Amino acid sequence: MSEFCPILWPEEPTPENLKNCSECGLDKHGSRMVWGEGNQDAPIIIILDNPGAREDREGNPFVCGTRQTLQKAANEVGFTMNDLYVTFILKRKPVRAYDKEHARETCMIHLKQQLEEKQPRLILCFGNVAVQSFFDNPEAEVKSLRGTIHEIKGYPTVVGYHPLAVRRRPNLWSVFLEDWKVAAEYYHTKSCTL
Repeated sequence: MSEFCPILWPEEPTPENLKNCSECGLDKHGSRMVWGEGNQDAPIIIILDNPGAREDREGNPFVCGTRQTLQKAANEVGFTMNDLYVTFILKRKPVRAYDKEHARETCMIHLKQQLEEKQPRLILCFGNVAVQSFFDNPEAEVKSLRGTIHEIKGYPTVVGYHPLAVRRRPNLWSVFLEDWKVAAEYYHTKSCTL
């Protein structure tokens, strides 16, 4: 493996008709909309709960811990930036209390549209919040669903712990990597048969 060095992934511009979307109420939080990042035509889509920090206080972009962890795991199993696109259930970062159920329900409409447009060959869904929203099941938990492929909304899906949980609890790294290996094995096996 080549030496790993995290990089900034290019952002996909938010569609013009949605830049000022106020349906979920998160526009009142003052955070900007982030549609997604990475290769817009990637065969693999990573779904997280919401965008994290992308710029420091001076407005300079940086590679946050979530992206570092994602990129490190992807590198370890042989994926490149061209293989991956990252998007979110919520397209804005919440900064205070909000109606979580309403916001997620509303924003799932945008995610479904994204998936229909992009038609990924594989989805990686990280963290309980993202898994519960994407699986449309408030009881869904990564702990019991990880380690296998699920067919969700017509897409093969692998679930795993959120990258920030992995950073906070280093003992989860090996488990996180196992789920990336499940994804890589499935993807490479299926790619050979397409």
